Formats: sequence, C-alpha cells, structure tokens
Amino acid sequence: MAFTVTSEINGSTAIMTLSGSLDATSAPTLMAQVQDAVNAKCQRLVLMVQDLEYVASAGLRVLLFAKQKMGSDTDIYVIAPQEQIKETLERSGFDQAVIIRESYDPAQV
Repeated sequence: MAFTVTSEINGSTAIMTLSGSLDATSAPTLMAQVQDAVNAKCQRLVLMVQDLEYVASAGLRVLLFAKQKMGSDTDIYVIAPQEQIKETLERSGFDQAVIIRESYDPAQV
C-alpha cells in the first residue's frame, strides 16, 4: 500500500494521519511534514497511525528527528498503532520517547 500523510496544525499541535508503508522511499514525505511542524514551533505532535501497516528504520529516524528538532519538552503521540507497529516501537526503544495511546482526546492531554 502506498504511503500517504495528511497534516494539520491547530495552534501548537500538529496532527498527522499516516497510512500505508513508511519506509526509505516514503520517509522524506513525512520528514517534510514534520519540518513544517518544527517551523511552526509546535509543542505537540500527534501521529494517527491506525492505517499505517509498516514502519522501517527510515521511519523511525523521522521520529528521532522530530524529537530532536521539536525539543525534549515536546510530546509525540502515536495513536492507535497496529500490533506490528507497536512491536517495532517497543523493540527499538521508541516506546520510551513517544506516548502510545489507543485514542486521542485533546482535552485529556
């Protein structure tokens, strides 16, 4: 499945909806969206990943880039990951750097 990302910035929150496979070919597309959030000085990055089927190391590097460029006080949420995505985050240790939730309610963060 082809990778797609849609993005919106609402105040200090960037919400991105990802679907398909996030690999070396598609990572630059996500990187561009993350860079827009960095430029907008967002304090929260919400990744809606319920339709993301695969993430490769290139995709993980984008998460690392986001954490580094947005700052350590920025919260990165990974919402509704499929089991294989959750396992990849756990095996790589990224589950310690992001907040994994089954749903996202802006009023609760």
